[in-house]
Amino acid sequence: MTKKLAAEFIGTFTLVLFGCGAAVLAGFGVVGQEGIAWAFGLSIVAMAYGIGPVSGCHINPAVSFGVWTAGRMSTAEMLGYLAAQCLGAIVGAGVLFIIASGNPDYSIIENGLGQNGYGVRDAVTNQGSPGDYSLLSGAVFEVVATFIFVVVILGVTQRSAAPQFAGIAIGLTLVVIHIVGIQVTGVSVNPARSLGPAVWVLGDALMQLWLFIAAPMIGAGLAGWAFRVRLLTAEES
Repeated sequence: MTKKLAAEFIGTFTLVLFGCGAAVLAGFGVVGQEGIAWAFGLSIVAMAYGIGPVSGCHINPAVSFGVWTAGRMSTAEMLGYLAAQCLGAIVGAGVLFIIASGNPDYSIIENGLGQNGYGVRDAVTNQGSPGDYSLLSGAVFEVVATFIFVVVILGVTQRSAAPQFAGIAIGLTLVVIHIVGIQVTGVSVNPARSLGPAVWVLGDALMQLWLFIAAPMIGAGLAGWAFRVRLLTAEES
């Protein structure tokens, strides 16, 4: 269990550092929205093959909750994963903050740490939806996107699937989710990924965090349920 928790900590740390780091250190002026999307997706691919054999590479509380709902892990194991993931995300965002602060033009108030948000974007703090999308738009996107993401994860990791391609499929799914959704919420589909930056940025990022915990968990729970009742499970599984 110690190895699994260490792997989940490192994996979530990496996802936040490089995914959010692409938005903060490179941003729209250098790599663009597609570049940020690929940074998140490639981080997942790398960790899937790096720590997947140890912990399954959930690196996302919503994924662990979906796996638990599907009946594939115990409650105690899920809670351990959630703690390791949240801690990894907070530390990853903290390291990103230290790196970004080395630039004299950087301000955590103005530039943030790639936090998620909804509603009209504040002109001073840049908190809120990147595209000024409403709470309802953000909630619908996060539930649906997380549902699809966890369906892919549970689908490609069932016994009848080809495990050698799982990391690629999962990573590419996260890429397309980001390409579509960055302007809506900045894309969470991962409560830990939202928690990490919010803890350091504070303000609306922390006040709006509830959505990026609740919506991904709902989407993941629905996906897990679909597999638990064998709606999306291959017969030979």
